[in-house]
Amino acid sequence: MLKPARKSLLSLASHCSTILPAITIIMEAWYLDESDEDQRLPHKCNPNKPVSLEELKQLGVLHWKLNADIYETDPELQKIREERHYSYMDIITVHKDTLPNYEEKLKMFFEEHLHLDDEVRYILDGRAYFDVRDKDNKWIRISMNKGDLITLPAGIYHRFTMDETDYTKAMRLFVGEPVWKAYNRPADHFEVRQKYVNSLNSV
Repeated sequence: MLKPARKSLLSLASHCSTILPAITIIMEAWYLDESDEDQRLPHKCNPNKPVSLEELKQLGVLHWKLNADIYETDPELQKIREERHYSYMDIITVHKDTLPNYEEKLKMFFEEHLHLDDEVRYILDGRAYFDVRDKDNKWIRISMNKGDLITLPAGIYHRFTMDETDYTKAMRLFVGEPVWKAYNRPADHFEVRQKYVNSLNSV
């Protein structure tokens, strides 16, 4: 009597293994608390104040969820690159064992700054955070996980930090030759900043 039951259970287990979908981590964003604790912590308010993808879009922040396991041949990534003219790309691994002067670099990344061009990052592995300012100058934290591709518009004040895992592997994308220059706040005199602020006022 036990043999048929065992066969049935094995059959059920086999069936379930084929229909269970892969777990996809949805990108989250939230308003930061005012704590001075380690920047790698989530820093969620209590209660949490989530920010939707639509609200991020109103700030000019764009997001795609892709399959990072096939980034070398992914037609969806290729389509995005062609449509947005991301002609240059490289890959960087941020970890204390691979990035020289790791702690100093983290401090530099966490300085509030802007760029004269869009900042485009695609997380191939690991996790990290981008913080961006909203219209009222409040910080929003964006949690980046494997498969998240994000575009921060030129002129937006932002900063970057790792989470507690201290590891991420990311693709950096540019229109034309890469420009690495960051301008720490205050940088309101740049035309790109003024255009960005005007775009917020028109939304």
